[in-house]
Amino acid sequence: MEKRDYYEVLGVSKNATDDELKKAYRKLAIKYHPDKNPDDKEAEEKFKEAAEAYDVLSNKDKRARYDQFGHAGTEQGFGGGYGGFSMDDIFSQFGDIFGGRGGFGGFGGFGGFGGGRRGPRVNRGSDLRIKVKLTLEEIAKGTSKTLKIPRQAKCEHCNGTGAKDGTAYTTCATCNGQGTVIRTQQTILGHMQTQATCPTCNGQGKTITEKCSYCKGEGINREESTVSFNIPAGVAEGMTIQVEGKGNAPRFGGINGDLLVVIEEIPHPDLIRDENDIIYNLVLDISTAVLGGSVEVPTISGKARVKIAPGTQPGKILRLRGKGLPSPNGYGTGDQLINIMVYIPEQVNSEEREIFEKLKESKNVNPPENAKQRIFSNLRHIFDNE
Repeated sequence: MEKRDYYEVLGVSKNATDDELKKAYRKLAIKYHPDKNPDDKEAEEKFKEAAEAYDVLSNKDKRARYDQFGHAGTEQGFGGGYGGFSMDDIFSQFGDIFGGRGGFGGFGGFGGFGGGRRGPRVNRGSDLRIKVKLTLEEIAKGTSKTLKIPRQAKCEHCNGTGAKDGTAYTTCATCNGQGTVIRTQQTILGHMQTQATCPTCNGQGKTITEKCSYCKGEGINREESTVSFNIPAGVAEGMTIQVEGKGNAPRFGGINGDLLVVIEEIPHPDLIRDENDIIYNLVLDISTAVLGGSVEVPTISGKARVKIAPGTQPGKILRLRGKGLPSPNGYGTGDQLINIMVYIPEQVNSEEREIFEKLKESKNVNPPENAKQRIFSNLRHIFDNE
């Protein structure tokens, strides 16, 4: 099934502010919340769809990728959507909008609909951010990297629980293992329910009776982990690749954060990147520019020989189709543009001077009346490709 436009899902314009996005999402989340629509698969899908749209559009980096690449910019390798997310993940991630995990603050967790009674809070570790430098050749083909990264990892001795042998804990007596407590208040509008994280177990639903001696009851240890990941072809400077589950482990068990890989491009000694196109400045000698010939030029994939027509002018652009970079969303490949430049000797010997003096008298060597117009036309093509 084809995904709908995220702005259309939330019913907002592409210039919507953060407040407008939050209000639109809140309205849809209330309307399609599963507790309000029990056993309604269509409502559940709309609830997930709205959560996915808000997750992308409320994040500056994800929104920028989506605006540039569409849904391809949010797929695996670019930030991921909600493909593998459960309903509980959504409640955990968006609970801050509504005043509590899964609940809706002043709406009382939907009261009789059971909002906020979904069990202990699921911990999520923090994300890690690293920079990876890539050559144009790596960007053109895509690449894989294996790096050693210091991070917080789950303690294997207690399975991340923080409890000795992973078993020395008991159900929290305050919340009965729910991780949250529900309070009822009498207001002028009647009884209102509010939900809050259990103060005794901090939302874990259990309390440790004896701490793990290896991690001191934290459930995590600092270590250097080997992480492997793929980088798709066509990525650009500043783009972020999201590697799910390779970030820090949380205290007391839960879901690992993500590894955010920020792309840095290593400048090429000869080639210049212009989005998906590659530019090469070719400097010709006067003889080749006048008489024509063929020259060898560098490309991302090796060398290529190009034909130079007689009378080639400075500023002329030659195009090598498909010799640029692939689009990161899979739509087409750029070209290599060869910008012709002509080298004028700064010094000549007496014999060369005599040759040039004779050439000055030739009609073909002197510029025609429309030479200026032709040169400016060539220069415009250069600026049009910047």
